[in-house]
Amino acid sequence: MPVTQITLLPGYPPEVRERLVNHVSAAVRSVIASPEAGTTTFVQEAATYRRDGRVFTEGRQAHPPAAALVRAFLDAMQARELERARGFLAPGFEMCFPGGVRFRQLEELVAWGRERYQGVSKTFERFDECWAADGTVVYCHGTLQGRWPDGRDFEGIRFVDRFLVVDGRLARQDVWNDLAEHARRPG
Repeated sequence: MPVTQITLLPGYPPEVRERLVNHVSAAVRSVIASPEAGTTTFVQEAATYRRDGRVFTEGRQAHPPAAALVRAFLDAMQARELERARGFLAPGFEMCFPGGVRFRQLEELVAWGRERYQGVSKTFERFDECWAADGTVVYCHGTLQGRWPDGRDFEGIRFVDRFLVVDGRLARQDVWNDLAEHARRPG
């Protein structure tokens, strides 16, 4: 059964340490066929260390939970609080929507959406985090509900959003949904 040890400098709060051991344990179990009960991950502290000619006694700042960052951004967008939503974005942020439609500005997205529906909101079923060399990937999925341009209501339309979070900021959003399939249905 795998035993994984993480060495940190002092100062990380308990919630950061808990996130770290949970993430490392999940990574270990994704590679090694080990049951949850057979996977051990623990943290120990090193009071001081030296690297590259410098001495360190404190760790670096922890990133906020990526899924919470995505949820806060989506909540701000749904409320059309664009200035607050913009605060979550990395320089060069890009969005790609169904049909390969790309945006770099939130106002472009809002204007494009006005042509597709009078209003839309999301019901979230789940947020999943995974890790890549360039950041944290967050998938969220659930259903859309809202009103078509002709005033008819819609609901229960599937969606998946994929976000790339780099250094605590949203770098990219990719969106997939069944809106076009439902829009083509009569009545």
